[in-house]
Amino acid sequence: MSTTTMERDPQLKGQLKNVIMATLASTIGFWGWTMIGPLAKSYYKEAFHLTPGQLSALIAMPVIVGAVARIPVGALTDKFGGRIMFTCLLVLTSIMVLITALIGQTGNYPLLLVSAFFLGIGGSIFAVGIPFSASWYEPHRKGLATGIFGMGMIGTAVAAFCNPRMVKAFGYFETHLIIAAIALVYAVIVWFFLKDSPKTRGKKAEPIMPKIKHAMKDIATWELCFIYGVIFGAFVAFSNYIPTYMSNVYNFDPVQAGTFAALFATCAVVARPFGGVAADKLGPRPVTLIMFAAVVVLSLLIAQQFASPAVYYALFIIMAVFIGFGTGTVFGWVGRAAKPEDTGTVGGLVSAAGGLGGYFPPLVMGAVYGANGHYFWAQVALAITAGVALLISLVIKNGNKPKAR
Repeated sequence: MSTTTMERDPQLKGQLKNVIMATLASTIGFWGWTMIGPLAKSYYKEAFHLTPGQLSALIAMPVIVGAVARIPVGALTDKFGGRIMFTCLLVLTSIMVLITALIGQTGNYPLLLVSAFFLGIGGSIFAVGIPFSASWYEPHRKGLATGIFGMGMIGTAVAAFCNPRMVKAFGYFETHLIIAAIALVYAVIVWFFLKDSPKTRGKKAEPIMPKIKHAMKDIATWELCFIYGVIFGAFVAFSNYIPTYMSNVYNFDPVQAGTFAALFATCAVVARPFGGVAADKLGPRPVTLIMFAAVVVLSLLIAQQFASPAVYYALFIIMAVFIGFGTGTVFGWVGRAAKPEDTGTVGGLVSAAGGLGGYFPPLVMGAVYGANGHYFWAQVALAITAGVALLISLVIKNGNKPKAR
């Protein structure tokens, strides 16, 4: 069957609409997932009298569930489909945003950490959208599909830009109430209007654990996990920690810091689909190698903490573009390296690694800054890790440009 015929197949009508709806669901999930980071310095530090280490732990805590839960969520998506999973996760995100709002007014830090831990449910929504989006498109366009869906990462930019302003305008609890309502309303919309791809509907449900074990036997799964853990981990870490970083290093006020974090995340999000397209056209390997080389260089430059606004703005924005490009490229690789029936499971494992990759950098940055008031060695660690990922990218299968048929 030709590409043109497939694109006109009545069964696939509405593919873009469904992927865009999934992207909006991801945006809201990511917004809920990153509720705490933009308010860490402006609200939680003062309200709970937190040390730099405690603040870093609070910022990093939602990443754990958002990462680990992607493994079963990806497998459950293969079993139940995206419509059901998107709906469930949006409802759970709404509930946890409300619970966080209540606990955030108590002054109880241990309880807040528990709430932040489960707030990470919103981040697991990513593992639903990768197989859902890929199933709506042809094999040679899966990078484009997952790239479009990946733009849902802009939810972190929405959180960074909107949360400080909303708290200032409406109040802390009211802000959480509004966001919880948005998540709940969109869950209803998804339930009634989102459709699973005809390629996945009607499939026989398979046990989850055997699928996960089967995917974990492939060395390419682990290799993709590592390189995505580095690049998406950098995105998560920067997006969540930039407000604190800019406040500590450049004395930004909460609104300024949130605006800059939103700018960073937006640039990364816009670059992501271009990474997916590049993976489709050129092959994910060469593009990924260039991306990691750029991250190594930029990390070492950012470590210098230049005083000139023109310099540090430029460095962070260029870093955001390469990071966003890389996240799209890697998931273009997942669609090639995994079998179609395993895409959700492998995607869940890989996206979980990405989330976990974002857990440790805020802790490292907080510890380094608390020790010497400088982030130099934290940035050097990122450069070294990106260098290792570059080497691993050389050996992953199916990474070159497809041969002409």
